[in-house]
Amino acid sequence: MTGSASTNDLDTLLHRLDPQASLAQRHIWMLDVFSWIRGDASSPTAATERVEQFLDAVEARPEIYERLREWWLVFGRTVDLTSLLAEHGIPTRGAFLSELVERLRRKLLPGTPETTDASSLMRLALPEESDAAWIQQLDIGLLGRIGKLAPQDLIDGAPRWQHRILDAVTFCASQVVATGFSAELRAGMSESVRASESFHALMPDLDALREEVVRQPRNPEALQAAFIALRNRLEACRAAAGSVYAHLDDNGISVGLVFKLRQLRARLVRIRDLLDCLLSDQHQRAIAHLLARLVAAGGEPSSIRNLISNSSSLLAAKVAERSAEVGEHYITRNRPEYRGMLLSAAGGGFITAFTVMLKFGWLALALALTAFWTGFGVGVLYALSFIVIQFAHATLATKQPAMTAPAMAARLKDLDSAGAIDSFVDEVANLVRSQVAAVVGNVFLVAPTALLLHVLLARVFGVQVIDEHHAHEILHSLRIYGTLVPMAAATGVVLFASSLVAGWTENFFVLHRIDSAIRYNPRITAMLGVARAQRWARFLRAHISGLAANISLGMMMGLVPVTMAFFGVPLETPHVTLSTGQIAVAAATIGPEVLKSSLLWWSVAAIPVIGLLNVGVSFFCAFRLALRAHNVSRVDRARIRAAIGARLRTRPMSFLLPE
Repeated sequence: MTGSASTNDLDTLLHRLDPQASLAQRHIWMLDVFSWIRGDASSPTAATERVEQFLDAVEARPEIYERLREWWLVFGRTVDLTSLLAEHGIPTRGAFLSELVERLRRKLLPGTPETTDASSLMRLALPEESDAAWIQQLDIGLLGRIGKLAPQDLIDGAPRWQHRILDAVTFCASQVVATGFSAELRAGMSESVRASESFHALMPDLDALREEVVRQPRNPEALQAAFIALRNRLEACRAAAGSVYAHLDDNGISVGLVFKLRQLRARLVRIRDLLDCLLSDQHQRAIAHLLARLVAAGGEPSSIRNLISNSSSLLAAKVAERSAEVGEHYITRNRPEYRGMLLSAAGGGFITAFTVMLKFGWLALALALTAFWTGFGVGVLYALSFIVIQFAHATLATKQPAMTAPAMAARLKDLDSAGAIDSFVDEVANLVRSQVAAVVGNVFLVAPTALLLHVLLARVFGVQVIDEHHAHEILHSLRIYGTLVPMAAATGVVLFASSLVAGWTENFFVLHRIDSAIRYNPRITAMLGVARAQRWARFLRAHISGLAANISLGMMMGLVPVTMAFFGVPLETPHVTLSTGQIAVAAATIGPEVLKSSLLWWSVAAIPVIGLLNVGVSFFCAFRLALRAHNVSRVDRARIRAAIGARLRTRPMSFLLPE
């Protein structure tokens, strides 16, 4: 913006200044002033220079100076600045879902300057992150000149702005006390923490500070003592709220409770910021810093992503932790464990061959059904098959990655200790070998078992599960080229999603103490009997995660293709073990001449690709979740990648066979 153009624009702005204008017009003028100061938002220094230019122009014209002071007086009496100081940048709703709905409303509906809500006005007037930068750069001289523009009216001998800040502190403190006394929060505190009554004296301590602030003349020693007492009380409240996290570790994560805890912490931080403004020797500088922080936090109340991320981070950590406990069983570290994984996976392949034949039978019977019920039946069949594999102590290869990734990431908590990186790389090699053993065991038994079942049904019972046309369609859909690659990757996402369902379900089970309800609820014990209720409680506590994973995986594999087809997206969920069994049955149906067909060999070549994408995508998603849960830095991630690369160059076979 050129100097002359800037001066002309400024003259126009000052000419429009009218403290008697309507509410909307007064606020539109303010938005235009901030827009002029901001310029193109490329330079905070240029913005501060425009602030100085604005002040020079106002101070050089006494009539403008008085009109601006009158405008500010009207603004302060019509707009609720207390809510801005107390709530801006802090979730204002009392529950997670209501806050989510409120943020959606703010995202979808435009704001209006015809409002007395100071927070809404700030989001309109200072919407850019650069605004916080230029506000921070205002020097003490400019801040003093800005302060002189505000009317210096007094209330009970103290400036009005001090009362505004005290009101904001009172508002925040009352919300802290209300949250601290909520039943959900108190239930998570230990008996000793509840007995300390940290929240009980917060308001009396605040009242004592208020009396010392407005006392004329002030007693510095009494004011400092009141401030220290309130500060210690706030720290006690923070510690009491923080103790609830230990309860969550043992009893499951509630997103609603995590939301309340984060909201309470934000209010405690805001109280400390407001007290700094109130008691600082350079209160104008402190207010400017607070205003910059409010501007920087302006996007937070509208960010849906941040709300979900912040409130679900502990749940993500707990899901990762519970998956890590299960994932340890899927990692082999020596030759006996490696052979055990091969045998377990072979059992999974054997059971999956029956699943393939039953699926073909269901598809033949379901010709008269709609697509939804056909997919639903396939999902139920898959779910039952996966549950049989679970209780037969067999292994389905592609279920491993989503469980083992959190177990791997759990070893990243202390990377600074000696040998931590090398130990982690050893574990990566153990994991890769385990995955290879599981896939090999599945694939190398599902194919011959499916062939034997096909021959048995055809020659003994005279049943042909599929015709030759259908067999060609199967080989065509599973060839390596075409859309198979993205579909196999999508299956990896489905596998990861099933692990999330498993972790969430187990957390829900623990959080709401469902095993205890089954064990002791009078209606349940009357229906099942005490002994049987005890057995059911122990059984579900031990197996709820696996059941949830298997049922959700089966239903998603059956219903996701049907659902996507409804929206016109042709998507299948090719699974390496199931696909291998289908290729074997299709080849047996066509006969020996299929060996001369390139279509068969393109389908066979697709098997390792499907396996790699199923395993790789699922592991990648789960590992990313676990890294986030354990807060692993980018620097540590780079160190890990370098160490794995070095192992691949020096000992590549360690990733395939036990040493």
